[in-house]
Amino acid sequence: MFGKIYNIPRLQAWYGENDAKYSYSNINLSPIPWTKELLEIKAKIEATCNTEFNSVLLNLYRNGTDSNGWHSDDEKELGENPIIASISLGQERIFQLKHKVENTKIDILLENGSLLLMSGTMQKNWKHQIPKTKKPLNSRINLTFRRIYT
Repeated sequence: MFGKIYNIPRLQAWYGENDAKYSYSNINLSPIPWTKELLEIKAKIEATCNTEFNSVLLNLYRNGTDSNGWHSDDEKELGENPIIASISLGQERIFQLKHKVENTKIDILLENGSLLLMSGTMQKNWKHQIPKTKKPLNSRINLTFRRIYT
């Protein structure tokens, strides 16, 4: 960022089909093959969302200092209006949305087992983040299922 290298403030892993390579913020991810457990979760998410996914980004937020800053998932390999299904497991966290033009902010509490679906023009019009907090928190796993176009 701005010519400096920083550690990502969370742990992550990228799983999916062989050709589902993904790049963001100068990070290039090549997929690890699907596990049986991830394929089972993927099948349930696809049935619920009526969408097919070929990859998933797993994030481990170890505590309140792990975060994800303001961004949009608008990389070209996600397509014109990406559909992203985000599952939260473990510690509840605040998910924030901020409109790119208007001065609108929305806080959503992501509880254990919740599913957040981002679709349509959301990535064009909004940024989102999981902010840091000084509040003591347990760990949270986030799985964001995506479709990568090659």
